[in-house]
Amino acid sequence: MTAPTKPPHSSSPDRVGADAEADAPGADLHAPVIDWFDDHARDLPWRRPEAGAWGVMVSEFMLQQTPVSRVLPVYEQWLARWPRPADLAAEAPGEAVRAWGRLGYPRRALRLHGAAVAITERHGGDVPSDHAQLLALPGIGEYTAAAVASFAYGQRHAVLDTNVRRVFARAVRGVQYPPNATTAAERKLARALLPDDEPTAARWAAASMELGALVCTARNEACVRCPIAAQCAWRLAGKPEHDGPPRRGQTYAGTDRQVRGKLLAVLRDAHASVPQAALDRVWHEPVQRARALDGLVADGLVEPLPGGLYRLPLT
Repeated sequence: MTAPTKPPHSSSPDRVGADAEADAPGADLHAPVIDWFDDHARDLPWRRPEAGAWGVMVSEFMLQQTPVSRVLPVYEQWLARWPRPADLAAEAPGEAVRAWGRLGYPRRALRLHGAAVAITERHGGDVPSDHAQLLALPGIGEYTAAAVASFAYGQRHAVLDTNVRRVFARAVRGVQYPPNATTAAERKLARALLPDDEPTAARWAAASMELGALVCTARNEACVRCPIAAQCAWRLAGKPEHDGPPRRGQTYAGTDRQVRGKLLAVLRDAHASVPQAALDRVWHEPVQRARALDGLVADGLVEPLPGGLYRLPLT
């Protein structure tokens, strides 16, 4: 995400509508969180003005369920190769899968390629600024549309990722964790917490996300460094333990995801079609290996050819 231009907020006497903002839900959270962000935000390439809307969109696809440290090298290589949507659209979708490397969840690469094609065909190669047009792109859901509109274009949208949801759950609702899946109540709360003016709202979206990533983390939260610790409902309640459904853990070793990754690694490293025998060598269990390969074909990540050959997709 970019860091939207620093707007005036509640601490500024010149801010238009300051009195109304002071009465809005969560107004006492806005200034300290935004001020903290101004001082502590990480310098990330997609936050720089030169990233543009395309750079923001690429980062949002890559950062889903993937830490920043793993995304950075792939992001920079991607933008160097495909600085505009039209550059990616001109390539085969398999090249997007190849360049995705080991980021995981490689269907994101296909979706990003599909979005690049649609942007090129429908919008002259420019990422649209309209939220509805963003949402209409293939592979773009509510979160990504709101994130691009907010971080790239400075618009007023509720941007709800896992980090933001956790901050709101603790600071406002007084619980340790948000629900496993985003609820209507969370969306309503996020909209209620938005500052009224667009520049401040965009800054708030970026700042609350960064607070969850760096301070209000899932484990070992750093309350002593939190700018809103004094107002945090969860801390004031004595940090009650989570009493909802068990938190979902992620496993990888021995799963179909691991097998899929091994199969894709062979295809990414090859610049020609690969025989079945080369794929058979990557996993010892034939039923699971076949299931994983069938899943890759069904997802459009692998293209089967006559003669028992496979390759990354060309169309």
